[in-house]
Amino acid sequence: MDGNGRWAKRRGLPRTEGHTAGEENLAEVVRVCASRNVGWLTVFGFSTENWVRPPAEVKHILSLHKQLFGRVEELNANNVRIQWIGRPFDEPGSKTPGFIQKAIVQAIEDTAHNTGMVLTVAFDYGSRAELLRAAQLSLASHQIDQAVSTQEISSHLYAPSLPPVDVVVRTSGESRISNFMLWQIQGAKVYFTERTWPDFDVNEIDRALKLVHAR
Repeated sequence: MDGNGRWAKRRGLPRTEGHTAGEENLAEVVRVCASRNVGWLTVFGFSTENWVRPPAEVKHILSLHKQLFGRVEELNANNVRIQWIGRPFDEPGSKTPGFIQKAIVQAIEDTAHNTGMVLTVAFDYGSRAELLRAAQLSLASHQIDQAVSTQEISSHLYAPSLPPVDVVVRTSGESRISNFMLWQIQGAKVYFTERTWPDFDVNEIDRALKLVHAR
């Protein structure tokens, strides 16, 4: 969800205002995708690399994620089930603060009964870290002379139930693939747009979905 900072800069606002606008737009995107019968929506909320940002900015982003995971009434109204992917809380290197951990666990519990779209939020997430962990777990369950299969790697990802990705959306003119679901996006279409994330609207969503239907 790129471009929050650029959105704010163009308006002469602090970067934090861009992140706030981005969180508000995410809520709208979730509503639209649910109404379009999208089965799975996964968003890159906060990466393993984002912790090096200025402390005030990180603090603001954390508060927005607490707010995101607290939108339970709205999620339930749209029949959306929420889940999370990222470095497990009890593993070395995990940096997810306790109050975010509680918000994540509570949101998952409070929306578990929903049967519509699955909204997966990637927080303290990096695909390289995910794949390294999956490879280590796979190797740990093998004899030294046994080969690791792709099925075993898939089974040790953070959320093995996630289906293969149909389309990757890159906002704000970014024409590259980031450290996001590198295993899962094999064969996926990529939708590039110049619009920043806060300006990503229903028309953009529909254009991205057309790539899926064009398969």
